[in-house]
Amino acid sequence: MQSTLSVPTLTTLQTSVVTAPVVGAPPDLLAAFATVPDPRRRQGTRFPLAAVLALAVSALLANHLSVLAIAEWGATQTPDLLRSLGFSQGVTPHQSTLQRLFGKLDPAKLSAVLYRCFDHAPADAAAPPPRGRQGVAIDGKAQRGRLAFAHTGAPVHALSALCHDHDIVLAHLPIAGDGAKAEAELSVAPALLARLDWRGRVLTGDALFCQRNLCQQVMQAGGDYLLIVKGNQPTLYEEISLLFDPPYPALPLTDRREAYTVDNGHGRHVETRRLVASTDLVGYSDWPGLAQVFRWERTWREQDPSQREVRYGITSLTPDVADAARLLELKRDHWRIENDLHYVKDVTFAEDRSLIHVGTGPTILAMLRDTAINLLRWAGHRTIASRLRYHSSHPNLAVALVRGQNA
Repeated sequence: MQSTLSVPTLTTLQTSVVTAPVVGAPPDLLAAFATVPDPRRRQGTRFPLAAVLALAVSALLANHLSVLAIAEWGATQTPDLLRSLGFSQGVTPHQSTLQRLFGKLDPAKLSAVLYRCFDHAPADAAAPPPRGRQGVAIDGKAQRGRLAFAHTGAPVHALSALCHDHDIVLAHLPIAGDGAKAEAELSVAPALLARLDWRGRVLTGDALFCQRNLCQQVMQAGGDYLLIVKGNQPTLYEEISLLFDPPYPALPLTDRREAYTVDNGHGRHVETRRLVASTDLVGYSDWPGLAQVFRWERTWREQDPSQREVRYGITSLTPDVADAARLLELKRDHWRIENDLHYVKDVTFAEDRSLIHVGTGPTILAMLRDTAINLLRWAGHRTIASRLRYHSSHPNLAVALVRGQNA
């Protein structure tokens, strides 16, 4: 515990959340896809796997969102453009060919290739990045169009990891089985975390992922965590709630640091977020790596009366690494995964309406949608829907993105 009372307060007026630009050359996906193992027999193979995957991403970037639409888009492109994608004869596969191929591909091997393309963790282990420099959000998502096929064993849910700074999807893992969604997400979370380089990174997640084993796994990999605490961890929840909101008069916190933001956007009159952090539970709670606890409060008013939401949380970040303002930033940025990934895939890319359910096809298509979003974010495009419409009449620019040219 600290022996002095510290109450610095930060006030920030925010109207939007800004994504940091990606530094470095964009990936050439055609070259990267050439390293994906081809599940087809060599005999009779007409179209290179790398060309087919590059075609699919290009079509998605041009607002052709179904397998049929991808095939139709390819059939209408010029021979020169198709040759730049790897189709030397200027001919592209039909819908049935695409569906069969997507259903045979190994999602884990494609995911590994995409991770190498889009991850920004430094490769030099001798020069580790600063602790807590980057948040990575994890969250699960269902494809509602596939719910009717859940009885066939086709994966309906998936778990994704998103980099806060750039809105880049780092990993995507399908969730097999027909169990409860929460249990299923927890069953694959260790495998998802194991795919990422956690040095200098902070895992952010909702209360479902507040689990001892996940916190230990991230710390052992050189990372940190910032997680919400709810009733699924009753002892920890009670300790934090009694610290910040005791039901009886109590002594003030030995260590109390506060930050808040005020936002007039999002159609609300005023939205205020306030976070109070403390180290008073360090040494008392046995939660692995616990360095700070916090109380997060959000108040907003759309119509009278005003509304209020309170959450408690934990982090392994020490105060000298992440002050209250930084914790508040990480907490808010976690929801990028909902707004900038899940919403975009559902509404802009029509993922929820997809009925593809055979083999690994649904997972492959989900990864290709992630890839299209990553390329657009890398190029600095924030209004994804309008850029897809623009690419629909400028297919050469969609192909330029796939070929590593920042168009």
